[in-house]
Amino acid sequence: MPEPLKLTTADGVTLEAEISIPSPTPRCGVVLCHPHPQYGGTMRSIVISALFDTLPTRGVACLRFNFRGVEGSEGTHDFGNLERVDAETAVGALHERLSPGTPLILTGWSFGADMALSVRDERVTAWLAIAPPLVVVHDVDGLAADPRAKLLALAQHDEYRDPAEITELAERWANTDVHVVGGASHFFVGRTDRLVELAAGYVDRLAPAPSG
Repeated sequence: MPEPLKLTTADGVTLEAEISIPSPTPRCGVVLCHPHPQYGGTMRSIVISALFDTLPTRGVACLRFNFRGVEGSEGTHDFGNLERVDAETAVGALHERLSPGTPLILTGWSFGADMALSVRDERVTAWLAIAPPLVVVHDVDGLAADPRAKLLALAQHDEYRDPAEITELAERWANTDVHVVGGASHFFVGRTDRLVELAAGYVDRLAPAPSG
């Protein structure tokens, strides 16, 4: 069962969060970053909820949180600046609950994907960015050169950014795969099952399930 958490950022802001840790020992951890707060995004948004509800059944520990100024989180929206600190705080909170060496995938959807891709924390093993608009990513050049694995899951009919543009940009990034979800809009209504399968496959690649 998910447990509520309170996270405290480096600048003293308390964030609302939930964590779900499967038993026995999880083989992987995933931090989930939600869509844009000013357009109704919260940690309970459709894609984040689908991943948070399903991945723990696959042996994955999940932590989701509300960015500053959202629902039960303190602070105010900072247009993608200090939200990066929020994501780093969530990474630290999940990392300390995982066994040493357990892979940690920093995942986000839309604005949350841009925030995930802005984090360079050494505790992050890989990134999963779902429909990233790539408009508020910090240090894109550093991300592009980073050797850690990146998976971009794009919507074929994204209303905010043409997936062809994102694909072209990502072609220059190290260790990056792009998957376009056919028939999907930016909101993935009716396609969240595809995202769950993509995420589960990514986990299997980075942290294979024990045999037997």
